[in-house]
Amino acid sequence: VFFTGAGISTGSGIPDFRSADGLYSAPGIGGRSPEYMLSNTCLYAHEEAFFQYLRDKMDFRGAKPTIAHQRICELQQARDVSVITQNIDGLHQKAGSKAVYELHGSVLRNYCVKCGKFYSAEFVKNHPDVPRCECGGIVKPDVVLYEESLDGNTIEGAVRAIQSADLLIIAGTSLTVYPAAGLVNYYRGNRMVLINRDATPYDNQADLVFHQSLGE
Repeated sequence: VFFTGAGISTGSGIPDFRSADGLYSAPGIGGRSPEYMLSNTCLYAHEEAFFQYLRDKMDFRGAKPTIAHQRICELQQARDVSVITQNIDGLHQKAGSKAVYELHGSVLRNYCVKCGKFYSAEFVKNHPDVPRCECGGIVKPDVVLYEESLDGNTIEGAVRAIQSADLLIIAGTSLTVYPAAGLVNYYRGNRMVLINRDATPYDNQADLVFHQSLGE
């Protein structure tokens, strides 16, 4: 099992969230915090600002997979490999990976909160203001916003994969975002590898630790 975070996609030009130059280092629209801009409250209280921030900061359509995404896909073709990711950029699938548990969803999928009809990322990007379905409902990105719960089926699948893994490689995540980071605790093996630029709270639990870039 690969458990991946924002660090696997920085090589694609997508900023991480919590580093010195990450997405959260700059305030959101109107001086609001980035966390608020990506919250369920903001979606409904400041609709236009929410979608402006989404278009400005979360448009990943042109990003390309890194060598790390590609290597994981190659391993999937030869071995029983599952991918659990905190990322919402869809780059694992763009690289060709199949078994991917997207803990926080994907900005490439969007759906109507009223009738459930799905729309493309292009529909949201090209809409002049608040994207709405033909039924009148807001078309929301299929991501887990602040104040929302993770998808139960995705969590169950990820837990099963981690519990049955003989090797767990954690790549490009600070392991500080919960409940996602807590899934690591379900690993029962003795082959945990942690690859991250900076130290994490789980370094002392890993059997092998690399503090360097995933590309390297």
